[in-house]
Amino acid sequence: MTRVSFLPSGVTVLERGWLSANNVVLQGAEGATLVDSGYVKHQAQTLALVQHALQGRSLDLLVNTHLHSDHCGGNHALQTHYPELHTWIPPGLAQAIQHWTEDALSYKPTGQNCPAFRFNGLLQPGSTHRWGDMDWQVHAAPGHDPHSVILFAPEHRLLMSADALWQNGFGVVFPELEGVDAFDEVAQTLDLIEHLNPATIIPGHGAVFTELAPALALARSKLNGFAQNPERHARYGAKVLLKFKLLEWGQISKAEFSDWATRVPYLHSLHQRFAQGLTLETWLDMMLAELERSGAVQMQGGMLQDA
Repeated sequence: MTRVSFLPSGVTVLERGWLSANNVVLQGAEGATLVDSGYVKHQAQTLALVQHALQGRSLDLLVNTHLHSDHCGGNHALQTHYPELHTWIPPGLAQAIQHWTEDALSYKPTGQNCPAFRFNGLLQPGSTHRWGDMDWQVHAAPGHDPHSVILFAPEHRLLMSADALWQNGFGVVFPELEGVDAFDEVAQTLDLIEHLNPATIIPGHGAVFTELAPALALARSKLNGFAQNPERHARYGAKVLLKFKLLEWGQISKAEFSDWATRVPYLHSLHQRFAQGLTLETWLDMMLAELERSGAVQMQGGMLQDA
């Protein structure tokens, strides 16, 4: 749990690992709000952290910046524990949530898990909401996810940037993994963040930070590299999907892991678009070898170990 000295009173950041997105608790006269809920594997931990932050107070509102599994995987558990909880989501995938269409929601294509949950309202870009005794503007932030939003409190120049900007980059540009051009949208979202000029940034992953200019410069450098070499981004995206699953499992036999990976639609698509000269199994082995060289994975005796 992080209560950084330069955060306003009533704002508590629950900094998580890379499997679960950060959670932000906002407490004010209007009630208690939670932004994002982490991955399903950590749902019990998420609930415990939220309860500790609230100190006996009820949770009134749950807000999702976007609907990737690491940002909304705890929704179901929170809704079960707090039956009166209201949940707001960005509007783009409302119908897919209502009918629980896992293909449209990316859970099946990425090989990830997310329990079904309900929603009560839409987090419309252009709207402003009172949470934690401060006004939060909702801004569309396409790129990493076409339906993502970021949240900005101008009075405190405080930004929740979700996966649009981290201190060391930004999230995988998922539309690009599907063959949809989106690097320009990433650039436009970075321009928006520069225009907002936040003094403090709460990212979707990683620690709260205050140095905007270096983060933007690094993000733009990475983006330019991806735009000039889309295969580099495809390999990065594939390795992120593989690493994410290893984070979830911790340890698994290479045979079981390969069986899972060969059934993931996103990995099939990336292989077909960028590595047709190789078999899928050979290409996946290359991605795992790159993860091992970077120290992100350990392979020993036929077992894969998250590192």
